[in-house]
Order: sequence, then structure tokens, then C-alpha cells
Amino acid sequence: MNFERARFNMVEQQVRPWDVLDFDVLDLLMEVRREEYVPPAYKALALSEAEIPLGHGATMLKPVIEGKVLQALKPRRNDQVLEIGAGSGYFAALLAARVEWVRSIEIEPDLVRFATENLKRNGVENVVVEEGDGALGWPNKAPYDLIVVSGGLPVLPHALLEQLRVGGRLFAFVGDAPLMSARLVTCTDAGEYRSEDLFETLVPQLKNAPQRDSFEF
Repeated sequence: MNFERARFNMVEQQVRPWDVLDFDVLDLLMEVRREEYVPPAYKALALSEAEIPLGHGATMLKPVIEGKVLQALKPRRNDQVLEIGAGSGYFAALLAARVEWVRSIEIEPDLVRFATENLKRNGVENVVVEEGDGALGWPNKAPYDLIVVSGGLPVLPHALLEQLRVGGRLFAFVGDAPLMSARLVTCTDAGEYRSEDLFETLVPQLKNAPQRDSFEF
């Protein structure tokens, strides 16, 4: 299979038509080899629109969603990032190519190993994958410039927002099936936040996600 041709088609036919027009994001999707981060049985589908299962109810985000998240977050070289849900390690690798470091929290031990092995094999050295429950963040390493939640949250807990630096951005999928809102929240000042819903989609819910009786933003 010609992965370079498939990667070009992924960017030009899947991602760009959905208003992902940031050249840095498009270059990044060409740069990081997605096929190196999928389970071997799905390698031929790595650059397609297919939802790729990772086990334990987890799936990789579709390429177009990955592109839209990156475009919204606008990662910068000195950003320190918390990712909740490591999955295969691919999205952490995308972030790591543009930021200072990424700490990725994954609740499933099998996925911790899978993501760690993928990142190591591909020479990504500024990502740490930790086993743990990140549904309420990872406060012992806060504050962060970026927080990315890769699974769905019925509500967005305030505990996550409190781990952002002023000027920091958080991206999460908020709501329930059949549609969730892709939400970008910016910390504009200490304890003050601006929220914007960018598009609708559906992703698997984060394990141990806080439910609607929790305090939410």
C-alpha cells in the first residue's frame, strides 16, 4: 500500500474539505505517520475515514476530527499539555511535534502499553503516558496551557477548568448520544472562562466520566 499517497488523500479529501485550512495543521497531519499508531490488523485503514477500534470500548478519532481539534487549539512551542485518554498515542504524537511536552493519562493498562510502545518506536521523547483516571484531570502537574479530552463527557467538570493557566485552552466533547458538542474553553483570567461550541459529533464516552449531578461549567 502506498501510504504517502493515502496520507495526501486523507488530508486533501477528508480533512481540508471540512474547513481545516490551517497550513500548519495540514503539514502536521502529513508529517506524523498515522499508520504507525493503529493496531496491526487495521493498518490498511489507518488513513481512511473508518473508526478504528483500540479495544476496551476505545476508538481513534477520525482524521477530520483530529484536524479540527488541532486547528481549534493552535498548539505552540512552549505549551505544556494534558491529554486525557492516550488511546494509541497518535494524537499525543501530533501535539508533541508542536509543543514542549505532553502528559497523557490513560485508564486502560493495555492502552498505556500500546501508546507507550508506539511513541517510543517512533522516537517521540516529549510525551509521558501515565496509567490513571484522568476524568477530573491530573492536578499534581497543573497548571497546563492545553487540556485535551479525547472521550465524551456528559458534563464538563469545573475541576478540569481550574487546571488551566490564564490564556490556556481546553477542548472536550460534551453531551450525550446522539450528538456531542465539540467545545473549546479559554481561561481569560483567573477563574474566568470563555466557551465556544465549534461543531457536533459523537465519540465514545470517557470511562468514569462525571455525570450530570456534578458541578459543571
